[in-house]
Amino acid sequence: MSLNKIAESGFAPRHYHFSAICGTGMASLAVLLKNRGHKVTGSDENTYPPMSDFLKENQIDVSTPYRAENLQPHPDFVVLGNALSRGNPEVEYALQAHLHYLSMAELLKNDFIRGNCSIVVSGTHGKTTTTSLAAHVLTVAGKKTGFMIGGIPENFGTSSRDVESGGYFVVEGDEYDTSLFDKRSKFFHYLPDRLIINNIEFDHADIFKDIEAIKRSFSLMLRQIPRDGLIIVNGDDPHAMAVAKTGFTPYISFGTGSTCDAIIRNLTRLDERPGQQFELVFDQQTYSLQLPLLGEHNVRNAAAVVLLALHEGIDILLIQQALLSFKNVLRRLQLLTKNNRVRVFDDFAHHPTAIAETLKALRKTWPDAGIHAVYEARSNTSVRNFHQSRMAASFKDADSVIFYKLFREERLEKNERLDLKKIVTELNDMRKSASVIGELDLIVDTCLNRATPGDIFLVMSNGSFGGIQHKLAGKLDDQWQDRNL
Repeated sequence: MSLNKIAESGFAPRHYHFSAICGTGMASLAVLLKNRGHKVTGSDENTYPPMSDFLKENQIDVSTPYRAENLQPHPDFVVLGNALSRGNPEVEYALQAHLHYLSMAELLKNDFIRGNCSIVVSGTHGKTTTTSLAAHVLTVAGKKTGFMIGGIPENFGTSSRDVESGGYFVVEGDEYDTSLFDKRSKFFHYLPDRLIINNIEFDHADIFKDIEAIKRSFSLMLRQIPRDGLIIVNGDDPHAMAVAKTGFTPYISFGTGSTCDAIIRNLTRLDERPGQQFELVFDQQTYSLQLPLLGEHNVRNAAAVVLLALHEGIDILLIQQALLSFKNVLRRLQLLTKNNRVRVFDDFAHHPTAIAETLKALRKTWPDAGIHAVYEARSNTSVRNFHQSRMAASFKDADSVIFYKLFREERLEKNERLDLKKIVTELNDMRKSASVIGELDLIVDTCLNRATPGDIFLVMSNGSFGGIQHKLAGKLDDQWQDRNL
């Protein structure tokens, strides 16, 4: 029974326990349920900001480690995260005790998305920023908008928000699998009425064999979109376009190519502040727009949102106002330092394309800066050698690169691991300083010794990285705060 029906029929609040609660989607959904008045508990083993802070701020306790006792007394529902597998004590107990278990995506669909206009943002890169920007634009335009985002947008201070039935619900459409008992991609559950496809590249090597398997999953999801819906697709991405053409729904393509329905052109830096301006030519109109984000990839994200907003009848002046007031998402090229001599940025990038685009954005904004990349390969794909041949080139806009050891490399066969030493050799051949440093404190010390005025340090990981980005930022602020220009 959905929560709306529970409320209507006078049922008491329910108890939900989230196993693996610190995943971005799990934490976001947990807070949505708590805000509806339900009891929410959770457990996890890997807790780190920003989601651990988010849960604490919302007074949701996290038990660690995983134990059967965490499910006693029995909750009404157990939400099993897709990071869990058989052998996990809470999974085994939920099965043995015949508890009512379900996935995050299933619960989100039935109790928050159904009954609303579902806007799903999909693709290998840019989902979090694009979802956040779409939710912000709709909100500024006065539309009833709920959302669930795989990060925390600074405009909202939360990764999730409820909405009354009949509004919009904006959600990241992740192609990763749903749970240990449901191997479909999560976006199958999200009932899309409007779909953005930012790009499609090979990722999630632990569950997809090749790019064709990923494209097939996207194509099957398109079968759920009604004929009066809309697909907004990156027209410069051949995989994304091939998928869009398999649907039963009209699509609008965007990009820099001349065959796109909406063409991005005249992209330049803003003079007075970090950001960009560009033109979007669509439907015989030319829209001049400004965006307070760095990088061509973010212009593409914004273009998709502009097209969505225009389709929903929002005036272009209001759209521009919303773009200018957008404050980005935590851990998406987030500036951590307060001094203005040496900067530290924290970013979620882990795929070669994301690494290259993020570094290119910094290089274009600060062309004369010394740019130093610090990278942890942590995701299931990045620790493996699927992108071995692309990794060195992805750091071409960095002056130096420090690699941390592979996450849980002992669980990988030697012949399947990403070869960091080989990448270092390739970078050295490109006349770039590169090394592998296996101690976090030593990485921080190396960066401190390397820092000179005007330098930029970009710390990249899809995990906590031991908090070194914050340690480095704090020490650099201490070191340079009395020498600001």
